[in-house]
Amino acid sequence: MKNLDGYKQKLEEELKTLEAELKSVGRVNPSNPADWEPVPEKMDILASDQNEVADSMEAFEENAAILKQLEIRYNEVKSALKRIAEGAYGNCAVGGEAIEEDRLNANPAATTCKRHMG
Repeated sequence: MKNLDGYKQKLEEELKTLEAELKSVGRVNPSNPADWEPVPEKMDILASDQNEVADSMEAFEENAAILKQLEIRYNEVKSALKRIAEGAYGNCAVGGEAIEEDRLNANPAATTCKRHMG
């Protein structure tokens, strides 16, 4: 593959961005370092103030939804970097053929060719 270093650089940059975004809405699960868990925006609320509790729960749920999407992409990017390290990057996971350059340019973490995507 002629642009392997370019794809690796793009993926590494995206991974850094994703890690920063994940840290803004969550933290690494202490029980499972491969997992992220959402955190509420603020922890210093009074349990007797129902509005503050409701706001905190809403923020937590929003963080959970954001975190889920970020974590999916984070794992896709990590998997692509692993495939680069193992020499398997750029091959369709379904048929084994090369993934088209324009597909990889659009999504460097792609696992399938155009024919097998989706």
